[in-house]
Amino acid sequence: MNSPSMTSQSLTEKFALIHEHWRHKVVAQLNGQELKLAKLCGVFPWHHHEHEDEMFLVWRGRMKIEFREHMVELGAGEFCVVPRGTEHRTMADNEVEVLIFEPSETRNTGNLVDNEFTAPNGVRI
Repeated sequence: MNSPSMTSQSLTEKFALIHEHWRHKVVAQLNGQELKLAKLCGVFPWHHHEHEDEMFLVWRGRMKIEFREHMVELGAGEFCVVPRGTEHRTMADNEVEVLIFEPSETRNTGNLVDNEFTAPNGVRI
């Protein structure tokens, strides 16, 4: 039997399974990295990841990544890599669908633990 990583997967179908904002879901693992999908809307708290870079790739919609010195706006098909240790926060005026690439078990809120925004790790769809 083929493993899930050796079959075709649909991002549209996977995003349809996500019904909450800021709660990423793992859809693939490779080389110590996870590919996570998330729907974002509103403003995420300021945080940083001490040891991990993370990449945001917009699938649908528009979002912003705010840094202390500037802001990056992303639309469908655009991405940005946030270097480790860089304080940032993400935001979207309307719901946006995002692919996130980062090392396995990276906490979405980095150095921050927040009852509303910290998502459980390892939740797969």
